[in-house]
Amino acid sequence: MKIVVAAMGTTVAGHFGHCENFIFFDTADGAITSVETVPNPGHRPGFLPNFLADRGAKVIISGGMGGGAVEIFNERDVEVIIGIQGDAREAVERYLKGELVSTGSICHEHEHADECGNH
Repeated sequence: MKIVVAAMGTTVAGHFGHCENFIFFDTADGAITSVETVPNPGHRPGFLPNFLADRGAKVIISGGMGGGAVEIFNERDVEVIIGIQGDAREAVERYLKGELVSTGSICHEHEHADECGNH
C-alpha cells in the first residue's frame, strides 16, 4: 500500500496544498519497504489529489486540508488522515500500527493556510 505524507522536508506539513514535498512510503506487511520524495508540483484547485491518486496513493497524511481536496480523495478511494504533526516517517509507522487518528479538521480559509496546522 502506498501512503503519502504532505511534508515540509521530513515533517508533516501544516497545510496539504502548500507543502514543499510529498513523501511516498511503499508499505507491505505492516512495514515501510521504500521511500520516495517528490516536490510539490504546484497548488491549484483539484490538481494535487488527482496527481497523488494517479501515482497510487491509498492514504494521505497531512496537518490541514481543504474540503475540496478531501472530497476528491474520497471520490478516488484515498483515505484522508488530517490534523497530524511531527515526523513524517513516524506518522506512517503509527498509521501502520493503527495508532494514527484523523482529527477531521478541515481548513476553510485558504488565505489563512499558515494557521491550518494549529487545529
